[in-house]
Amino acid sequence: MGEIALPNGISNGTVNGVNGQSHSLNGYRKSCWYEEEIEEDLRWCFALNSILHTGASQYQDIALLDTKPFGKALVIDGKLQSAETDEFIYHECLVHPALLHHPNPKNVFIMGGGEGSTARELLRHKTIDKVIMCDIDEEVVNFCKSYLVVNKEAFRDMRLVVIINDARAELEARDEESYDVIIGDLADPIDGGPCYKLYTKSFYEFIVKPRLKQGGIFVTQAGPAGIFSHTEVFSCIYNTLRQVFKYVVPYSAHIPSYADIWGWVMASDSPLDLSAEELDLRMRQRIKGENRYLDGKTFTSASTLSKTVRKSLDNETHVYTEEAARFIYGHGKHA
Repeated sequence: MGEIALPNGISNGTVNGVNGQSHSLNGYRKSCWYEEEIEEDLRWCFALNSILHTGASQYQDIALLDTKPFGKALVIDGKLQSAETDEFIYHECLVHPALLHHPNPKNVFIMGGGEGSTARELLRHKTIDKVIMCDIDEEVVNFCKSYLVVNKEAFRDMRLVVIINDARAELEARDEESYDVIIGDLADPIDGGPCYKLYTKSFYEFIVKPRLKQGGIFVTQAGPAGIFSHTEVFSCIYNTLRQVFKYVVPYSAHIPSYADIWGWVMASDSPLDLSAEELDLRMRQRIKGENRYLDGKTFTSASTLSKTVRKSLDNETHVYTEEAARFIYGHGKHA
């Protein structure tokens, strides 16, 4: 849940419709602040230059903020989704490991990804012929096309096909098509949000996996992956994918604007075991331009989880289903 606080500490309304007050320690603030409730007793707060735009679709509340520490920031349902200064960490980690582990990726299906950054990173790969980006929320897509200048070139690329639909319904309808890589760039599974059903075992087993070509790879963002936060959804998404795919690789990286370590999970029935040197070679051969964050050694580090998290993942027994869903803290528009 995110709210905007004025200099006197009083909320002037909220990003997701939750009213309340926000007070500084000395009762006075020199600027407008954004505050996000990460847990019941923990909030993340940073200063704003301005509120650039707010809006709402039938699915989600949307805001674009100009923040002092992180530049422009996209907020959906009170959760910061992407910030100008560090979104490259998230999107390089989401896209490049799967694309590089595939021997020759040509067509990719993105579930979600409405801001365009995932498509931008995919389109840097010289092997790519076609990217389908399927997002349920046309308002978010149009909003990002208008306001996120960094992705304007990606949206104009002829290899990108943008479809407004529920990703599950779209994949079901494309039962005769298959893809080299499928990417889950979905909003976090929150109670009342539009996406939690796309993290379930049945979805992975009966919709995603059959749409992958031989040697295909699935990768999804998997929520917070910190020492304390990884048990919210990261560990059970990992365990759920282990029930469906032969090879499953969890990895994580610190995203400053998220105030936490973030997790991704990559899965395939083909081995996912390239060395750092092999990854670097493929980056040089395949990717236009240079990554800002990810290289072979960085991925090796990212996929070497801490002892605490490794033990949790090894011992995780929960399988994500619609009846036994787990959510990160917060709630969506329809909760």
